[in-house]
Amino acid sequence: MWVRPIIALLLLSLATSGLAGQESPVVDRDSQIGQAVLAAPPSLRAAATVLGYGGDERPADALTVLREGTNSLICLADDPAEAGFHVACYHRSLDEFMALGRRLRMEGKGRSEIMDARYAALEAGSLVMPERAALFSLSAEDAPDDPAGARRLAVLYVPGATAEELGLPAKPDGDAPWLMLPGTPWAHVMIGR
Repeated sequence: MWVRPIIALLLLSLATSGLAGQESPVVDRDSQIGQAVLAAPPSLRAAATVLGYGGDERPADALTVLREGTNSLICLADDPAEAGFHVACYHRSLDEFMALGRRLRMEGKGRSEIMDARYAALEAGSLVMPERAALFSLSAEDAPDDPAGARRLAVLYVPGATAEELGLPAKPDGDAPWLMLPGTPWAHVMIGR
């Protein structure tokens, strides 16, 4: 089964793609955009904002703007400095949460420091989690010519939710949806496809 402990780090890696202090080799803008939107549902691809490498600078973010969109989805290009292929798209209401993780990772912070900083930002009111929001990802060993064989994951954020109240397992259980990080501000339902 493809759901392994590495998936438990998915959201952290989405929010913290790129290594601190390491420059990513730049892939051309059109290729980054075309690949990034593969994670999105087809009906949302053409109007999604795309972040990646070598575009217009974005305040306090490791990623740059490759294309401004008109819908609520933000897609992330694959980091060419990382092994494998991974693109993701999330609802714009998650952007501050994701950008904070990327920024802290750029500063050399580790997973627990990033989680602690996010909790502190939520407590201070400088970061607000949406009541619900979706995220989509697509992963493969190499950039897929045909994404049908790649691993897809859909995530639905349900802050504070518990496995009991949703009737879901709190860990991977076959190919059933499950609740990751139950009871936390970024509890989310993982749905593999």
